[in-house]
Amino acid sequence: MNDKLDVLLVKMRELETEVMQELRKKEADFFYEVRLKKVRFTEEALTRQRRLGKRLHRFLLDSSFLVLLTTPVIWFCLLPLVLLDLVISTYQAVCFPIYGIPKVRRSDYLLLDRQRLAYLNLIEKLNCEYCAYGNGVLAYVSEVAGRTEQYWCPIKHALRMKSMHSRYRFFFDYGDAEHYRREIEKVRRSFEDIPANPAPNP
Repeated sequence: MNDKLDVLLVKMRELETEVMQELRKKEADFFYEVRLKKVRFTEEALTRQRRLGKRLHRFLLDSSFLVLLTTPVIWFCLLPLVLLDLVISTYQAVCFPIYGIPKVRRSDYLLLDRQRLAYLNLIEKLNCEYCAYGNGVLAYVSEVAGRTEQYWCPIKHALRMKSMHSRYRFFFDYGDAEHYRREIEKVRRSFEDIPANPAPNP
């Protein structure tokens, strides 16, 4: 399975790490730091942010009628998201220890920190945290599903994929029956790259 695709997937992960390092540099640009999973702005930055805030009444007046009309629809999606979160968390808590799959740490995916931005009004903060929760749940579910797929069916697709989850690089090539039959038990337990006790987010 050490072909060019595997090398490219590793490079893709390395690039993602570089992107995260570049994002970290923004802390100095916008006068904040992250310590113990908390964001701390300087007083000067908070003062500047408050000046750029938009009051609730102005925010509502600037919103189009159709946007306001569709608000209940988008918020209705919260119900299936919460249910999905609950079901997947229960699934991995019950099944992953039996399969020998390392559990996905939910807190690595659900990052709710935008309420600390002083330039957002209450509605903007609620909207931002809702989006963060929704995308966080879906990323968390994708990782749980990827680890599950590695255990039950680690075979790459023949058809082109729009995106690949983090475990895809360990999968067998499509049509490679010989390696699949010979190494399936090894691959379905190959989670050595995941630390047993991952360090918490800063």
